[in-house]
Amino acid sequence: MKVLIIDDHEMVRDGLRHVVEQLGAPGESVMVLQAGDYARGVDIASQNRDLDLVLLDFNLPNVEGFAALVDLQERFPELPVVIVSGQDDPDLMRETLERGALGFIPKTSNGSVILHALRLVLSGGTYVPREAMAAARRPAAPQPAMRAPDEALSRLGITPRQADVLALMLAGKPNKVICRELNLAEGTVKTHIAAILKALNASNRVEAVIAASRLGLKA
Repeated sequence: MKVLIIDDHEMVRDGLRHVVEQLGAPGESVMVLQAGDYARGVDIASQNRDLDLVLLDFNLPNVEGFAALVDLQERFPELPVVIVSGQDDPDLMRETLERGALGFIPKTSNGSVILHALRLVLSGGTYVPREAMAAARRPAAPQPAMRAPDEALSRLGITPRQADVLALMLAGKPNKVICRELNLAEGTVKTHIAAILKALNASNRVEAVIAASRLGLKA
């Protein structure tokens, strides 16, 4: 078994490593790989296509919101991802699961809870924290419109429709959601995203989010 932990805190990685090493069946070794930032995590995942699981910190440096989760899913669609976070907001937990994560583990969880959650995911299930199940669902807030200086978008060569796509990208929305919310075909969305990446001189979604943030572009 091979598991990747992506977290910028060494102490958290070490704590998770001790738990993950207990996942193996008797006589089965567990290889735990670690990355202190998202870019390094992608490199490791690319070099280890036989990964069984990724534990991903929700709040990584230079990666906003759900961008890392969405990017991982698009790069490695068959790879299970579990979010690990210091936040315990039920709405965040539910949205994370709705976006495709197979589990959400608060960092306050004890070792036995983490072990149970990971075993559930590895067996093909989805781990839903007690907090997410107990809290009442509230209506989702409407998607905010893109707020950025028109001249900045014009200077980058980004059209108004591409700005709409970029706004949803900054909010961490996957392609399927962008298609649905903007009523666009998947091929059209991919074309817009390609143009946005080129305008921002980015090679993927995460780089685009970082570049947009540096330019003051926000959702």
